[in-house]
Amino acid sequence: MGYRVAVVGATGNVGREMLNILAEREFPVDEIVALASRKSLGSECSFGDRTLKTQDLDTFDFAGWDIAFFAIGSDATKKYAPVAAKAGCVVIDNSSLYRYDPEVPLIVPEVNPDAIAGYSRKNIIANPNCSTAQMVVALKPIHDRARITRVVVSTYQSVSGTGKEAMDELWNQTKGIYVPGQEVEPKVYPKQIAFNVIPHIDVFMEDGSTKEEWKMVAETKKIMDPSIKVTATCVRVPVFVGHSEAVNVETEDFLDEEEAREILREAPGVLVVDKREPGGYVTPVECVGEYATYVSRIRQDSTVENGLNLWVVSDNLRKGAALNAVQIAELLGRRVLRKG
Repeated sequence: MGYRVAVVGATGNVGREMLNILAEREFPVDEIVALASRKSLGSECSFGDRTLKTQDLDTFDFAGWDIAFFAIGSDATKKYAPVAAKAGCVVIDNSSLYRYDPEVPLIVPEVNPDAIAGYSRKNIIANPNCSTAQMVVALKPIHDRARITRVVVSTYQSVSGTGKEAMDELWNQTKGIYVPGQEVEPKVYPKQIAFNVIPHIDVFMEDGSTKEEWKMVAETKKIMDPSIKVTATCVRVPVFVGHSEAVNVETEDFLDEEEAREILREAPGVLVVDKREPGGYVTPVECVGEYATYVSRIRQDSTVENGLNLWVVSDNLRKGAALNAVQIAELLGRRVLRKG
């Protein structure tokens, strides 16, 4: 016996990826529906070897459905998620709307699976920010062994994190640079993204940080440990898919780089590729379409008493969004719903 599953926002990048991963991982589905706004009504989405036509989210009745994956913005989620949850359908939400709600668990299954028990308070589970998700997968085994006290992270985030229009802008700007008279002015981003980097993701806050940076701080504390100090600089780079992070970690206890490498090799969701030679590391291009969070460049930081440096790479549409949501559903099935 399987589940009745709805994918809300099925025509977007993350929604389509959710459908792909549900099929790839053979999630036990008895019935599945693709939901979208009226402007996308009738659009087709792939689910394995099946083609689904989108149905109208506005008129959909969630009663009798088990799980709804939400891959729409916070404003639409605020309207429709409580409707689904009230009807008895467990909502797994990819937006930022519920991440900081103390009554909604924020889950990365490799890191804090026990928090899933809190779903029943609102019938909603939050999926973390893409850059946070991959980082905490790499940090959790280190924290368990040596207790992390401080994290300094710089991110190199792909344009797919902004959506399809951003990917088109990068593509068109890149072509325009080589064709005189076809230059493309920035619309999605405040500055040119092609052959450039932009140290600005989401809105600026009063303290000078951006909201993306604040999210990484708040979410790491909620998922892992509120005592960890985190500071982040988030940068958009001209890469289509795949987020990279340079992570500096300080720990309470000393952790040798060799032991750290072995701990990470054994950690769930992590693949270590760390050879000290040209090409002995993973780049965003190589992680596209993969499930793992890759860790490379593991080395001691000699400037502090107990420090390590890591290079962390993952497909942001997968582990950063769709894959993590499906893993949450798998965890929910094993521990709570118990079907399939």
